[in-house]
Amino acid sequence: MAEAVRVCLVGAGRAGQVHADSLVNHIPGARMVSLVDSRPEPRQSTADKFGIEARYASLEEALAGEPFDAVVLTTPTFTHRDLTLLAAQHGKHILCEKPMALDVAECDDMIAAAARGNVILQIGFMRRFDPEFEAAAARLGDGAIGQPMIIKSLTHGPGLPPEWARDLRTSNGMFAEVNSHDWDCVRWLAGSNPKRVYAEVANFKGEKRGIEAEHFYDCGLAEIRFESGAIASISGVCPCEYGYDARVEIIGEKGILQVGDLRGQAVVVCTNRDEGIISPIYRTWPQRFAEAYIREMKHFLECVRTGTPPRVTGDDGKWAVASVLAATRSFLEERPVLLSEIMTPLERAR
Repeated sequence: MAEAVRVCLVGAGRAGQVHADSLVNHIPGARMVSLVDSRPEPRQSTADKFGIEARYASLEEALAGEPFDAVVLTTPTFTHRDLTLLAAQHGKHILCEKPMALDVAECDDMIAAAARGNVILQIGFMRRFDPEFEAAAARLGDGAIGQPMIIKSLTHGPGLPPEWARDLRTSNGMFAEVNSHDWDCVRWLAGSNPKRVYAEVANFKGEKRGIEAEHFYDCGLAEIRFESGAIASISGVCPCEYGYDARVEIIGEKGILQVGDLRGQAVVVCTNRDEGIISPIYRTWPQRFAEAYIREMKHFLECVRTGTPPRVTGDDGKWAVASVLAATRSFLEERPVLLSEIMTPLERAR
């Protein structure tokens, strides 16, 4: 393999452009050699923006074109399994954006394909590479607040999800598209696998915005019981009018640990009594986690170069998917759902 890792980006949307920026502008040891997107307009505009000459409508075309070492998948969830299997079959390392897949069986297929192809499969949980979250995990590991007892995590996103992401059949809904990082973080920070999930959802804005997808919801709350005995809550709101918001609070036996801030920066402004204190907020997720995305990509490329396993694996992605499916079954059937119901051989065989 050449010293610079050659990357094919699959998906020219918002997430694709974030990764393209990391590869082109922030990581000297990377070469983004080709771009894949079935849509002509975003394919052309994103390729032009980042100076990518090789442009293809499908991964099959890209595999027959400019040589590359790895793929970065930022396409809709329902495409991840087939694209991963194709890339692994051709010996290409894979960074797959979250959510990993639509169900546990697809996750198992992806993990098995990567193993057969002897390639790296890393899932895009970039919060694990965010300096604030990394510091929190380190303090937990050092026993700073003792054993985690309660974890509260939230992600509120400002933009309306794309049409495919509003449908449970093609996305698993907001708990997957908006809150995948929360499901991964609470499991990571608890140091334990989830055992049981109970969820409630509500739809306040869908009708006003013309959304007709069955079971659409824009607000969700989930409660999780872990095998360790710890409990957690996840809050999701999308669209959220006030901006992008991602925070976590961990209450341990000896203290409390908080990650993230509603404010986008530490500067506050106070001009008069009527306006009060003004503080900027994060408006988008690329802004809040800009450094995390760069660090995530650097880690992936280093794993490709050295052959070392990634810090975020297919198994981590599968647990997040299973948790989302448990939450979905919970609010549809109005009952708590055990993860064992989702992770059974019967479920994987479907």
